Amino acid sequence: MDRLTRQLSGLLAEIEAELRRLELWEGVSPAAQNLMSAQPFCYDTLEFPQWLQWLFLARMKALVDAGGPYPARSGIHAYAEEWAAHAAVESTHLLVLIKRVDALIEAPRPSAQA
Repeated sequence: MDRLTRQLSGLLAEIEAELRRLELWEGVSPAAQNLMSAQPFCYDTLEFPQWLQWLFLARMKALVDAGGPYPARSGIHAYAEEWAAHAAVESTHLLVLIKRVDALIEAPRPSAQA
């Protein structure tokens, strides 16, 4: 497991733990049609923590299990901040974790050389 994969795996576990601590983790998946929205972050069908749990974490964990390839951009922190501005929970630590994921994904990576 390379360094990026280890770091992402750890951050994803921390995000899950923080969602649980904030009591935002859900035991039942939203309806399938809500998970298939064409809108960014499924903002029209899901709350941000739902999107984070059921789509982002699930997809990123699958990439970690496969060892990549990872996206070149993340950019979820800005949307997370928008959600947090109206959330009824103290989400500072969750925002820090999400910002770390963005930074890690968007950090320059050494190019593979043949």
